[in-house]
Amino acid sequence: MSSLAVRKASPAAGTTPGTAQGPPLRRRIAFVPTITLLIGAIYCLLPVAWVVIAATKSGSELFSTFTFLPGSGFADNIKDLNAYRDGVYWKWMGNSALYAGAGALLSTVVSAFSGYALAIYRFRGRETVFNVLLAGVLMPPVILAIPQYLLLAKADLTDSYLSVLLPLILSPYGVYLARIYATGAVPTDVVEAGRMDGAGEWRIFTRVALPMMVPGLVTVFLFQFVAVWNNFLLPFIMLSDDEKFPITLGLYTLLEQGANTPALYTLVITGALLAVIPLVALFLVIQRFWSLDLLSGAVKS
Repeated sequence: MSSLAVRKASPAAGTTPGTAQGPPLRRRIAFVPTITLLIGAIYCLLPVAWVVIAATKSGSELFSTFTFLPGSGFADNIKDLNAYRDGVYWKWMGNSALYAGAGALLSTVVSAFSGYALAIYRFRGRETVFNVLLAGVLMPPVILAIPQYLLLAKADLTDSYLSVLLPLILSPYGVYLARIYATGAVPTDVVEAGRMDGAGEWRIFTRVALPMMVPGLVTVFLFQFVAVWNNFLLPFIMLSDDEKFPITLGLYTLLEQGANTPALYTLVITGALLAVIPLVALFLVIQRFWSLDLLSGAVKS
């Protein structure tokens, strides 16, 4: 019989014998991001849930029932909102669609041209121009609103649709995103190959570079559309005719009148709920095309 004894492995220092090491600790650590995301989701979705539920309540139920208890007045709220001042709410929605749609489209076109030029062409002062644009990204909109109003007042364009559209055409953040995306998505070799084949700069941009930039430009359009749709300060300064108000400013006027007429609070809440629906629908539609563009770009490359 051998004199060597079988030795049992001793537990590591600082641990308890008989307990599993490693996996439980990793599982506990993995719960931290999950719990953090869950708390963040609740924080973001709680106001949305409140608006959805409050929009179902009548004026009497809004202040007398439990906050998250659904009511029975949603259909009446929709009817009252449609009847308010002969349907001015839908006029506000149409104005917002005009400002956001046209503003986002024009801003995306300008961002595409500017971002492509800053990414592909080499010219004196290019980095200076880009740095000025970056400074524009950091500039709070409230600082620019008054100078923009004074400039448009000199041109006699205040209280018009153009007074809201023109300041939205140039988006420093959109140009920044377009340049960054064009730098990574449009290879310089492809541009040079197009030039060697005799293609002009416009043809290279529209036929070669632009299809490669589509996913980034879709993102620029989405960001700009949401920013314009939610914009309040610029229309508040530029416009005095409530027929030209966007939905944000229109709901604000309703909320102010609600201080004297509490029945209007239900219209404000119902209108706020309906105003979110176009943004959600646009995000779902554009996200689909964005994913398809990214997939097709990966396949082509």
